[in-house]
Amino acid sequence: MGWNFKLHGGVAVGLGATLLLLASLTWLPGALPLTDARWLMAAIFASLFLAFVSALVRLLLTGADKHAIWLAFRCLPSKVQMTLGALALWGVVLLAFSTATEGNLQAAEVRDGRYVAFDTTPHTRGMVEISQRHYQDVLESDQRTMLAIPGMLFLGAAYAALTAGELRRADGAVVPSDIT
Repeated sequence: MGWNFKLHGGVAVGLGATLLLLASLTWLPGALPLTDARWLMAAIFASLFLAFVSALVRLLLTGADKHAIWLAFRCLPSKVQMTLGALALWGVVLLAFSTATEGNLQAAEVRDGRYVAFDTTPHTRGMVEISQRHYQDVLESDQRTMLAIPGMLFLGAAYAALTAGELRRADGAVVPSDIT
């Protein structure tokens, strides 16, 4: 596998693990300091778009079917497979616990000195006033989701990039039958 596939996959794994770690830190009391910055979310989604789309294009250019892609992933070193699997499991568990405990409130904000959030309960949709404690809980839940989902997508980009590199390596190792 070429160094650029390894670099692409490594950066994607690193960014995904960092985002999952930040999402896990939202379980601690208090909001994370930098996650309210709009530029940070824009930077995350811009880098995610570049990493994910380029990894998918690399994978599509190999022309392999699903079975060949799975076999190529299985040919990666076991440490790489275990790392990607463990991080993906961590992300799934994090998202499952987050969605199970978040309730029906989203997008908390302060308006005119009052804490409000969007209530998604059927028949009562709209902005409702909440306490400061609930405001902090909704903020943490929103942060957790906004960090965990891109983290999981970065892991998907790493899977695609590393698998495409393995497919490319395997294709280069095949000797055509007409050359003896």
